[in-house]
Amino acid sequence: MIKSQPHDNIIPAERRQLILNLLQEREFVSIAELTQFLQVSHMTVRRDLQKLEEDGLLSVVSGGAQLSKRILSEPSHLQKETLNAQEKDAIGKKAAELVPPDCCIYLDAGTTSLAMCRYLEQRSDLTIVSNDFEVINYLIDKTESSLIHTGGLVQKQNRSCIGHLAAQTLAALSIDIAFISASSWELRGITTPDRGKVLVKQEVVRSSRQRVLICDSSKYAHTATYLAVPLTDLNVIITDKGLSEHAQKMLSKLDLKLILV
Repeated sequence: MIKSQPHDNIIPAERRQLILNLLQEREFVSIAELTQFLQVSHMTVRRDLQKLEEDGLLSVVSGGAQLSKRILSEPSHLQKETLNAQEKDAIGKKAAELVPPDCCIYLDAGTTSLAMCRYLEQRSDLTIVSNDFEVINYLIDKTESSLIHTGGLVQKQNRSCIGHLAAQTLAALSIDIAFISASSWELRGITTPDRGKVLVKQEVVRSSRQRVLICDSSKYAHTATYLAVPLTDLNVIITDKGLSEHAQKMLSKLDLKLILV
């Protein structure tokens, strides 16, 4: 147990900084330890943790908190292919069910979008836009729907296009539903270590009537340098049932629909 220290009459901001300082030393701190360390109630600790989580500084987990996991680079397409394949397939299937007839949709770069393609290939009534070469290559011989690739700066590792040229293509389109992927997301929104991806995701938000995050729960409570899309810009989140009860509770407070598969 952490030895308590005198923290009388400190303001909430100072108390929250003490929590962060403690988490810099340890991977996990329980609520019981924090109440003893700060000499405050469980309710006060929970409020502090909630505020720090909303600011993207930590993640509340069962019984306590841990610092948000920061990603410095995104995994390659090859690395992502084998990760959480069942969850991605279930998410892709559910996402495909949301696609109405005769509409234009955007599929963001990523293996969850690729999983979604398997449930769209029989459609012939869609216009499908993507910045992902794997998505377009999969659909080009399997669907009669129209296909548009954004073009742009080629990111070889992820087999997709990013940057202002890709964003310019999206700015010229009117998209009914955008299915947006992420390698890291939290209560603030979708983050990325790559500035070039920010331009694309932000233009997708501007060009789309509805925005749906398709992302498995293993990427929740991860953060990166750039906040690309705030959760307030989304209409729907589709993820798997591995999402923690605390995260579900926090997301339920937002003006969006959460679908667990």
